[in-house]
Amino acid sequence: MDNLERLKLLTEQMHLEPAEDAGCPKLAAPTKNSEKIVLSQAVLPNGKRIKLLKSLLTSACERNCYYCPFRAGRDFHRATFKPEEFARIFMNLDRAGVAQGVFLSSGMVAGGVRTQDKLIDTADILRGKMGYQGYIHLKIMPGAERSQIERAMQLADRVSVNLEAPNTHRLGILAPGKMFIEELIQPLRWVNEIRRTHPSNMGWQGRWPSSTTQFVVGGAGESDLELITTSQHLYKHLGIGRVYYSRFNPVPDTPLENTPAASPQREHRLYQASFLLRDYGFEPEELPFDPGGNLPLGIDPKLAWAKNNLAHNPLEINHASRHELLRVPGIGPRSAQVIINIRRQQVLDDLSTLYKLGITASRAAPFIIMNGIRPDFQLTLL
Repeated sequence: MDNLERLKLLTEQMHLEPAEDAGCPKLAAPTKNSEKIVLSQAVLPNGKRIKLLKSLLTSACERNCYYCPFRAGRDFHRATFKPEEFARIFMNLDRAGVAQGVFLSSGMVAGGVRTQDKLIDTADILRGKMGYQGYIHLKIMPGAERSQIERAMQLADRVSVNLEAPNTHRLGILAPGKMFIEELIQPLRWVNEIRRTHPSNMGWQGRWPSSTTQFVVGGAGESDLELITTSQHLYKHLGIGRVYYSRFNPVPDTPLENTPAASPQREHRLYQASFLLRDYGFEPEELPFDPGGNLPLGIDPKLAWAKNNLAHNPLEINHASRHELLRVPGIGPRSAQVIINIRRQQVLDDLSTLYKLGITASRAAPFIIMNGIRPDFQLTLL
């Protein structure tokens, strides 16, 4: 196989890693360098959009994760790059304008420590030998050592550890060879400790990278409540910048090949609930879980909360705190601050004022009072 054929094999399953995705991964523009390569349309932590190459360093793997297309013993065509080879081909794609950043993971070969060394070597070659200044997201392997994690954080813009499941029991169903606390949670603890205790100028370009994780949704019988409760712990105690949810899809020739695929709507509701935790001050117990611990698929969880708590007890928008404003559908962190700023200068008494401020007033209207008067709204919104 030539380099591009190997890269095609190593990128074609990377839709399983939703980190930074702004849309579905797709084939790159058909140039001589990229016609077979899968790229992601990515949004970086700073909001910039780029074409992100997501790849494995090798698709060989000694682990037997029950859901994974790369699991040990599965019969398919595998490929491997040495660190220098991968760095060289990526730089060719970067210079050609085909890819503008890289997300690099790997199958596990000869243990997590050795595999992590190869990922670090690749990033080190890109940064040190080839002078690459662009975006690198580096995966941290299960069982990586603390010193390796610190070095990865000195080279990358973002690092991540895939938890896959919300607890030890559920991980045993998905990936019985992995240890939830020792191999997965511990590296995230180290990432957080390094950020808190080491000077930020030790990180790449004078700052420590953000950290993320990912759950497989629906493969282990877990509830939304389990996923959301663990997500909240990660946000509050481990400094995670983003939790990604990847809905389970069965892969042929794996132990879970007959497990039904998870609903795309379930994945969507989990993201909405996760943002409520991270950005809106909600706690898991406030969310509208059913008796089985799952979010309703037919309604946005914030709207469901507002219907239960604000529909008959609307909020006076001229006096509400930022925390209270964030509970109103149609009002986000930025628009809540806009309201607080503008009401220092005037009384808000009409929906048209909210529209002019760029706020989705039609969504907010059923749940607010403006200067003592409840605004008109269409009953269908309730």
